[in-house]
Amino acid sequence: MHAYGPPPAYAQAVLRINDARTGDPVEAAPARRGLTRVQAHASGLDPTALRVLLVADLLVRALELGGTPVFALLTGDREQPELRAAARALGIRPFEDGRDLGSGLGEAQVLHVASEGGETPGGVLVAVAPVESPTAAAPDLSDPDALRLALLSHARDLPVRLDADALDEARRTLAHWRGSVADWARRPSRPVPDEVRGQLRAAWEDDLNVPEVLEVLRRVETWPDLPDGARFETYAYADRLLGLELTRDIGSLA
Repeated sequence: MHAYGPPPAYAQAVLRINDARTGDPVEAAPARRGLTRVQAHASGLDPTALRVLLVADLLVRALELGGTPVFALLTGDREQPELRAAARALGIRPFEDGRDLGSGLGEAQVLHVASEGGETPGGVLVAVAPVESPTAAAPDLSDPDALRLALLSHARDLPVRLDADALDEARRTLAHWRGSVADWARRPSRPVPDEVRGQLRAAWEDDLNVPEVLEVLRRVETWPDLPDGARFETYAYADRLLGLELTRDIGSLA
């Protein structure tokens, strides 16, 4: 891996999402600078509904990082205030109310995010696999950052089992990364290497492959001869997608 080579050929790639209706990849933003609507379909306060909102949040973040204007909505008919409150705790940005949207806003693309088997209107369907929780129907929000990372660690089309071991591992990873980022922040800043930036974007633009984004961060952490300032900037850049507050502990080290 070379830190400062020429920009990779895939630097101009666009976000592509697999449409669950057809099984084919489609461009999430087919028109340059055209508005994309991300509409989450979720009802009730349960871990799967919360995962649907998290995937929609990631789509919004990824599109915005690519310069696409996005309009995010939530459609559902049960326990919406409770679900929205849980989403806020998880670092998911607010959604507009999608129940009275009518014919739309003249969007270039509409992405419907729903749990597997859920019914949605026409348009690209982004299906989200269920979350299995051994303890309760409601999600455990005692450590929302750990819960977010535990959900991000699996591809959205694979089921997730949220047990004590998964949450403990997420807590340890977060504590380690935040401590490392706080330490790296004390060194002179260096740019994100072109190759690393390309790998991060190639991962999330390939059907929102967030687990691969996390793998890139793990490789960067131990990459020999990379300045700590570049490690810091890489983690801060990736966190614009991940939303894990990886820079939260800056200034806390003696």
